[in-house]
Amino acid sequence: MCEPPDTFSFMDFTSRRKFVNSLMTTATAACAGIAIVILVLIISYIAFRGFTSLSFQFLTDTPKPVGEGGGIGNAIVGSTLMTLLASAIGLPIGIAAGVYLAEYGKNWFGSSVRFVADTLIGIPSIIIGIFIYTLVVMPMGRQSGLAGGLALSVIVIPIVARTTEEMIRLVPASMREGALALGAPQWRVSWNIVLPAAASGIATGAMLAVARITGETAPLLFTALNSRFYNVFLDQPMASLTVQIFNYATGPFEVEHAMAWAATLILVGLILFINIVVRFLTRKKF
Repeated sequence: MCEPPDTFSFMDFTSRRKFVNSLMTTATAACAGIAIVILVLIISYIAFRGFTSLSFQFLTDTPKPVGEGGGIGNAIVGSTLMTLLASAIGLPIGIAAGVYLAEYGKNWFGSSVRFVADTLIGIPSIIIGIFIYTLVVMPMGRQSGLAGGLALSVIVIPIVARTTEEMIRLVPASMREGALALGAPQWRVSWNIVLPAAASGIATGAMLAVARITGETAPLLFTALNSRFYNVFLDQPMASLTVQIFNYATGPFEVEHAMAWAATLILVGLILFINIVVRFLTRKKF
């Protein structure tokens, strides 16, 4: 008679499973550690290069000829205004679109919206800048902070919409069913039950979108252009941190390069501060 084929014993199978589990846990932890180390190295290098040029005058002054100082005060104001405008336009539209896709978008229209959103996410931002240049700048006859804010809002909307949809889909169906069983209409379930439950994830997605537009340069070159002066009028050309960094970094003088590093440090610090504040405000309270 033929002997039965060798098989793993239960103990061998358990040991192998534990080994594979430990191996994969170690590998994922190592990848996470590498990502953190790279991030810390980048931030540390930016801080090392930019800290020496930081001063109150640098944060409040406007660009001046080489050798006469200068700063990025106008760029900070311009970036803040355009980011606020883009957020005021893009975040409500994106969140509303995400709610629709998650709660009511199981049809051809929802599939079309998802396809358009995914396509917009993958489009280079310079294309969006050219689109807004044609749609807004050319009819106005000049670049403006309004055009810059609109270009940034177009970048925000699809990111927030898709993130909101995914976060809402993570909300357990039992929460919806319980509210509907008590007689609540669908819109109130979405507003009072689903959105609060997914608020933390939605806020994280919103901050990712804000961080994305805060670092955009190409669309602002076509839409907002730049200004060497303080300007709070959205119908006029407006300075931004990213464009100012670009101008300083491509300048021929070392002092301009130093100011570019300092402005980069300010930009990274602002993004980090926004993320910390949002994490604090959306933390789970027990």
